[in-house]
Amino acid sequence: MSVAAVLSVSTILFSVIDMFGNLPIIIDMKNKGVVIKPSLATITAGALMISFLLFGTAFLSLFGIDVSSFALAGSMILLFIALEMILGIRLFRDQHDQGGSGSIVPLAFPLLAGAGTLTTILSLKAEFDTMNILGGIVINLIIIYAILKSSTWLSKNTPPQVTETLRKVFGIILLAIAIQMAKENLV
Repeated sequence: MSVAAVLSVSTILFSVIDMFGNLPIIIDMKNKGVVIKPSLATITAGALMISFLLFGTAFLSLFGIDVSSFALAGSMILLFIALEMILGIRLFRDQHDQGGSGSIVPLAFPLLAGAGTLTTILSLKAEFDTMNILGGIVINLIIIYAILKSSTWLSKNTPPQVTETLRKVFGIILLAIAIQMAKENLV
């Protein structure tokens, strides 16, 4: 296990999961009466990410898809997510249930462990060791839990300009990652 690799994986996943960008959505859900249980959402998102890390390749092979093709498709998804973050537009639309618990759907899936995150995890397998990816997932799960647990406090104390700036910075990083992944998997 390499500290540099774990930090690289953590940064990539942090950019894709975009907890700061999701914070306004989470706060809006809470304001609409959706109950968010940080532990349940974090454990569910973690289970999805780790399952896809361990069994995603086998799952793809059932459909005759190789990891390189999936990584290229994933780079295109990351490109669109990055454009959303940078340009402030909404390309992907999710249906949010009003009232009740939103810890599993839509929070854990698809908001935290959605197509972009799962695609990224599988794409990272082409470049990083499984233990390094697992370390990056665990670090992000800790961040997810901390932000979910303190989302009410953060909503009151984080200026919108800071949230928007962070979202754009991580969007540019994610765009560069998407381009790099596409270049590596086109050859």
